Amino acid sequence: MSEKIKVGVIGVGNMGERHCRVYSTLPHVQLVGVSDLSESRGRQIQEKYEVQYFQDFKKLLQLVDVVSLATTTPGHYPLGMECLRHGKHLLVEKPLALTVQQAQELVATAHAENLLLMVGHIERYNPAFKELQSLLASHQSEEPVAMNIRRLSPFDGSQTDVDVVSDLMIHDLDMVLKMTGRVPDAIETFGRSVFTKTVDHAVATLYYKDGPVVTLTASRVTQQKIRAIEVTTSESYIETDLLHKNLSIHRRFVPHYSNRGNPSYRQEDFIERIFVPSTEPLQLELADFIQSIRKSTTPQVSGSDGLAALVLALEIRRKIEEKLGETSETEQIPLVADEAWRKITIHSTPVLPMGFHHQNAATRLPSLISNK
Repeated sequence: MSEKIKVGVIGVGNMGERHCRVYSTLPHVQLVGVSDLSESRGRQIQEKYEVQYFQDFKKLLQLVDVVSLATTTPGHYPLGMECLRHGKHLLVEKPLALTVQQAQELVATAHAENLLLMVGHIERYNPAFKELQSLLASHQSEEPVAMNIRRLSPFDGSQTDVDVVSDLMIHDLDMVLKMTGRVPDAIETFGRSVFTKTVDHAVATLYYKDGPVVTLTASRVTQQKIRAIEVTTSESYIETDLLHKNLSIHRRFVPHYSNRGNPSYRQEDFIERIFVPSTEPLQLELADFIQSIRKSTTPQVSGSDGLAALVLALEIRRKIEEKLGETSETEQIPLVADEAWRKITIHSTPVLPMGFHHQNAATRLPSLISNK
């Protein structure tokens, strides 16, 4: 494909405008226009990036090859299906949809129409996460013991259409699935509703028989913004700051030596700081999207990846709401509760050295509930 790819952006809030900014700088791309329900916002972006504005998104679809969908989550399914039915390659911001059934239909439609469907799990493109993956892959002899992931933010009232699991934790679930290459063997959850009617603070523990114990905390009620991954292995402790993009390895050595014939011990702590390139994750994400279209290859985060993260997120939310005695009106998992997440298929090779406890390394796990 030698001609420029014509791109349109639907939904030009904060994230949608960022898509416009990056697309306007990419080679092989022509940002044609935008669509938004707010005419004043749409006209503002039209003037800033010198593109066309359409209040009716279907008019935009007539002029483009590719769409970035950055509306609020409830719009992902109906608008996404329209884009696919009009034959447009599609990037949908996370989460892919409100329900598993909706996400499955988007993935199936894209496959049937031979279109590329990508999900905006932007942390996959964070250079700090990329360096962490490289580090873990190069230390296959170290047993992964535990992983602690925190994604904390102050409350700003901008994402009340979804719970904190679907809004924030889903990023980390996607990264965990990427690193482990499989779903966990068991899940435990806790959570609280604070400022909204949905879950605002969530804690989930993912247990792997032959891998690490993973603890995830997602909150939109804290007074400090934190994006951190901490990995404990049998020989090191690794800290990754996704927000400030730095990574460090902590190791402790206890060498011994002889002092006048008597054994003595000396303890030493070492901190190794890993260089992390200064690159913008969104630039890498959209470049991957465009390159995948041009080369007819699979992007780093496919529609199936987005579906897998969503299934796990909805199961975590279901468990939390069950403990809180709440029921979500949007929950429509089309499989038996507590079974859907066990049937996820992960299409990636694990980065972490799984299998230290000699368990089955299959990426598709059977149900853990015994058949009597």
